[in-house]
Amino acid sequence: MAQKIQSIKGFYDILPEATPLWFKLEDTARQVLAQYGYNQIRTPVVESTELFVRSVGEHTDIVEKEMYAWMDPLNGDKLTLRPEGTAGTVRAVVEHSLTYNAPQRLWYTGPMFRHENVQKGRQRQFHQIGAEAFGYAGPDVDAEQIILLARLWKALGIADVQLQLNTIGDAEERAAYRKTLIAYFEQYMDILDEDAKRRLHTNPLRILDSKNPRMQAMCEAAPKLMDTLGAESKAHFDGVCELLNQAGVSYVVNHRLVRGLDYYNRTVYEWVTDKLGAQGTIAGGGRYDGLVERSGGNPTPACGFGIGLERVILLMQEYGVTASQTPDVYLVFAGELAEKQAMSTAEVLRDAGLSVVMNAGGGSFKSQMKRADKSGARFAAILGDDEVNAGEIALKPLLEQGEQARCKLAEVAARIRG
Repeated sequence: MAQKIQSIKGFYDILPEATPLWFKLEDTARQVLAQYGYNQIRTPVVESTELFVRSVGEHTDIVEKEMYAWMDPLNGDKLTLRPEGTAGTVRAVVEHSLTYNAPQRLWYTGPMFRHENVQKGRQRQFHQIGAEAFGYAGPDVDAEQIILLARLWKALGIADVQLQLNTIGDAEERAAYRKTLIAYFEQYMDILDEDAKRRLHTNPLRILDSKNPRMQAMCEAAPKLMDTLGAESKAHFDGVCELLNQAGVSYVVNHRLVRGLDYYNRTVYEWVTDKLGAQGTIAGGGRYDGLVERSGGNPTPACGFGIGLERVILLMQEYGVTASQTPDVYLVFAGELAEKQAMSTAEVLRDAGLSVVMNAGGGSFKSQMKRADKSGARFAAILGDDEVNAGEIALKPLLEQGEQARCKLAEVAARIRG
């Protein structure tokens, strides 16, 4: 026998028994996003490497260590499997002038790719749903997106997810703060780990996000960016907080929250749970007012978020959320006339809006009924020669108590729905 070919480490199959819960998550998110006026956009999984270097940031972990990037041998283009969704959406907005006539609320879903250490809830191919709003400068859209996520968690049956909120000000404010922060950390070179020393002069704000236990007290005592913000940035953050208070969305201000991407400014946030171990962030986002201009477009305020679907699925399972995808009917048939009519009968039932699995591969009536029981269908629809001659079919409940009864073919859908 030929040797089995295994899936690549960090790339995994979502098997049929798992997909109903994915459908539930995706369908619920789609409904909630539609309630807030978001329209779907679909962008390629492969983009120019320069797009992510310019957007995400040259000195981020994603660009430095995690991207699946290569040179196309056919034309020399430098290409990358998308590690996140915002950059590609911004590229599409600029390329197609989508904000020329009006602001835009957009959402997307699909696989993303990062070469990370594989852990529970963290894969090298993972899936996100994201939303981006372009052309809205005020704090209202920041708050609206957070409220949207709160509604989504409730609709999915997820509780006890904490919203952590912060502001990182504008680029000029961060540049001044960066100098202060570097000077502060330089006093503690003996405490900084190797990763922190590497970031010190390239991306010092990320040191605040360190999980190293030895560095926690030092990071907690670091100067706070919030204390150096100008009036405009403070007013924007206060506006977000006030709107969340009015909506009854609770939050914790986390002064060390900076997010890992260079394009953020002002509002940043994460939704965090303590039920998934180290991979506790299930969604995150914020404002990125300079990214459209940096990508070649006109200055355009923008904000958005991304949801890690694998982690949300794990959390739904933790809360006992279930979903199933079972047929309404398993069609069993016996007899020469019934065998000839089975296919067309199944189509009539599907025309009535029912999901129907028709027995395939032959088999005795007894073996067909065993398959019907295993299918998870609510009813076995039994077609024999007598039923064909009478224009009827017999329905036998499979999931609950009830008597088998014959009815006209046109009445089957009403009987099942009743």
